[in-house]
Amino acid sequence: MLPVSEQLRILTSGIADLVPEADLAKKLERNRPLRVKLGVDPTAPDLHLGHAVPLRKLRQFQDLGHTVVLIIGDFTALIGDPSGRNTTRPPLSREAIDANAQTYVDQAFRILDPERTELRRNSDWLEPLGFADILRLTSRFTVARTLERDDFQKRYREGIGISLHEFLYPVAQAYDSVAIEADVELGGTDQLFNLLAGRELMEKSGMEPQVALTLPLLEGTDGVQKMSKSYGNYIGLADEPFDMFGKVMSIPDSLMVKYYRLCTDMPVDEVDALESGLASGDVHPNAAKRDLARRIVTLYHGARAAAAAEDRFNAVFVKHEVPDDVPEVPVRLEDDVYLPGLLVALGLAPSSGEGRRLIDGGGVKVAGVTVEPHAYNVARARVEGQIVQVGKRRHARPVAPD
Repeated sequence: MLPVSEQLRILTSGIADLVPEADLAKKLERNRPLRVKLGVDPTAPDLHLGHAVPLRKLRQFQDLGHTVVLIIGDFTALIGDPSGRNTTRPPLSREAIDANAQTYVDQAFRILDPERTELRRNSDWLEPLGFADILRLTSRFTVARTLERDDFQKRYREGIGISLHEFLYPVAQAYDSVAIEADVELGGTDQLFNLLAGRELMEKSGMEPQVALTLPLLEGTDGVQKMSKSYGNYIGLADEPFDMFGKVMSIPDSLMVKYYRLCTDMPVDEVDALESGLASGDVHPNAAKRDLARRIVTLYHGARAAAAAEDRFNAVFVKHEVPDDVPEVPVRLEDDVYLPGLLVALGLAPSSGEGRRLIDGGGVKVAGVTVEPHAYNVARARVEGQIVQVGKRRHARPVAPD
């Protein structure tokens, strides 16, 4: 293993919190593989680069010789993590949880080394607990301590209901740490309370407490909101290479170094050098962003796909050419076409409401001409067989069905 000082330099790069830092150094000095925990509730099937941030940090631990314990929260997903939420999360069915879990694992192993990963489900130890066990666990936490959570405080002040089962979520997550004897637990900054609950329960159970390591939430392509499908600013791990490349190229320059640190496998010393080069002007931002886009696409699709995505990007945005492979979508058109509905049918908008928003924002072109705001109805002849474009990267051509 590398010297402790070098391991700490790598492992603390890009993080938000390390509680307490001295404990991680002590654990590393024992020169044995640490058990590093990440718990994920499979509440959705699609992952994006924001979800991949803790997985990238886990891979750094693995590359340094440590063991990752990836816990699929198939039981805690039945409760719903209240972190950062102002309402109770609706429960998921077992079938939905299992389907989402499989998708998550498939995508997680694009990043993690399976040989150094223990894959566990927390239903294995949480489901068998009886009521007496629950009473014993909850007796080690206080209501006052639980209400210190920012999200609970806010909901309580605003008179928004907090279901009793939500109080059990940090208890359940904490018990996961006891069950797998975690040395370190990772999570987003919104998870710090839950991670510290695990540390507290381990200590009260007579165990050496885990270290809590949090990572910053990744801003999306808008550079403002955290990456989320609901904000439309996400870069999906399953995005097509061209879309992924173009989305990375659209992020603000100010986020580039953060993306290098959290979303790529670039060595820490090289990221440090890049940051210095950008600050001094020795590295051109556009060249750095292209390299970033290539690296991210290569991670999920391979070098050949990344090169092809960059070539297509150049053709569309540098040479201003229309892509050769615009998909043709059979659509039955009326004489008077409702354009927001057509965008949905072409797969260019998730809903008619979003289609209207795109049109009003000047983000829709037909045959190269921007559609005027509120021009929702157009003649069939204007769109049939023409290229419909949303934003800079998405194109489709409506054609008559056979």
